[in-house]
Amino acid sequence: MDLTLLYRGPLASCDYDCPYCPFAKRRDSPEQLRTDRECLERFAGWAADQTGDRLSVLFTPWGEGLVRSWYRRTLTELSRLPHIRRVAIQTNLSCRTDWLADADLDTLALWCTYHPGQTPYDRFLAKCRDLARRGVRFSVGIVGLPEHLPHARRLRADLPEHVYLWVNAAEGHTYDDASAAPWTALDPLFPYSRHPHASAGLPCRTGESVVSVDGDGTVRRCHFVRAELGNLYDGSYRTALRPRPCPLAVCDCHIGYVHLETLPLYDVFAGGVLERVPARTPVMRPV
Repeated sequence: MDLTLLYRGPLASCDYDCPYCPFAKRRDSPEQLRTDRECLERFAGWAADQTGDRLSVLFTPWGEGLVRSWYRRTLTELSRLPHIRRVAIQTNLSCRTDWLADADLDTLALWCTYHPGQTPYDRFLAKCRDLARRGVRFSVGIVGLPEHLPHARRLRADLPEHVYLWVNAAEGHTYDDASAAPWTALDPLFPYSRHPHASAGLPCRTGESVVSVDGDGTVRRCHFVRAELGNLYDGSYRTALRPRPCPLAVCDCHIGYVHLETLPLYDVFAGGVLERVPARTPVMRPV
């Protein structure tokens, strides 16, 4: 079986204080962190044992995972396994980067987000340049708030040319053609994020070749549909995998709509769906 798993454990703590994030500066207790570590180690052990399958894994923690040693270790160890096609994580890149020296960089990738006001710009840029020197596959993104536009322009000018800069439409924010134009100039794929995608009744890869897994091993088709398909650890989810239409009216998050079969994003991001790296660097246009 060729399966993509989006794993989200109990971790909900973050070292940043972004005003647009409900998990900003949230702290997990020592007990909660122990539980998250145990859940992650159980998942990693399961993934390591699935040698008869081809797995791709994206970690999508509510909090920041890479400041925790068990996430760095898990990504490193999974990256070395021959049946793991890709292992990636969403991160604010606040952690150190030297741990990547032990990973298989043909398999590991990072989905990085820059949050203005949360970290010095030069520090974030230096880490991006370090990733590029190491040969790490990564993308960099920013939330498309008006006050972030100068930061995004500066970032695009300073990042290595081959690094894709993506822009997420800000939650609750609408973009007319005039306000969308500068974001589209920076990220030619921004139109996919600009509006929620009507998805009700449309075919989606989630629930067939893509699933969401929580810390207890509960398997759902995606993070946004609560119906359970079974459990990862008793294998009950496998018989539930099949093509199925989306039950929601709209899908407005990249980690969801990228799997819609009605969109061309598997071709756009061929080889880099999990880390949000396009097959070809989009061509910017002046605005």
